[in-house]
Amino acid sequence: MSSLSERKILITGAGSGLGAAMARRFVAAGAKVALADLHHAKASQVAGEIDPQGQSTLAIGVDVGQQAAVFDALTAMLERWGGLDVLVNNAGTDVTAPIEEVSYSGWTRVLETNLIGPFLLTKAALPALKASDGGRGGHIVNVASTASLRAWPNASAYHASKWGLLGLSKALHAELRASGVRVSSLIAGGMRTPFLLERFPDLNPETLQDPANVAEAVHAVLSLPRGSVIAELMVLPDQETSWP
Repeated sequence: MSSLSERKILITGAGSGLGAAMARRFVAAGAKVALADLHHAKASQVAGEIDPQGQSTLAIGVDVGQQAAVFDALTAMLERWGGLDVLVNNAGTDVTAPIEEVSYSGWTRVLETNLIGPFLLTKAALPALKASDGGRGGHIVNVASTASLRAWPNASAYHASKWGLLGLSKALHAELRASGVRVSSLIAGGMRTPFLLERFPDLNPETLQDPANVAEAVHAVLSLPRGSVIAELMVLPDQETSWP
């Protein structure tokens, strides 16, 4: 397996949940990790917990749906470490309501975070990713969801964004492979994260998976030697039945 030691990784939505779990796992593997989050204080707190000396982490506040903010975040990382090897598009949001009650601003907020954000980040990061590993290319991981494969009520914006993200990821896999940039889609089932538990308090946490398990799976994806790529990976709780 290929080592993550000294690899430079940018994770969005890293202030909690799966993003924080991935940051923790990658720092433990020796990577340099930029933790980007809409809430800078949350990213800073996680960075301080996993890297008290601050040698291996950089906390960045960014709204991934805003082009100028994305440019500033990438600039901060490149100035700190001089390159980018892995981009993890993990930031996500939702509005849980019947479509009759979903406002235009609520709909666009979900699309900007979940779909436009990965587009903006990928486009801005491509020069650095193509130059990664001596020009052999870096890696993009797009965090989708089982919501990108099926549907349930009161989540139309989320489904639209995640189905779109999976489509974007498949398209990028086909488009970028010639440049050496590998693209992987992660289809994650329900996790014990604030994203689910704070919105659905009736969920039984015991049926959901630990985000650390999913982070371990992503670590394996990024550790695969050159010559192969895991283009799509589904990670589900072993007790999952109907949710999500």
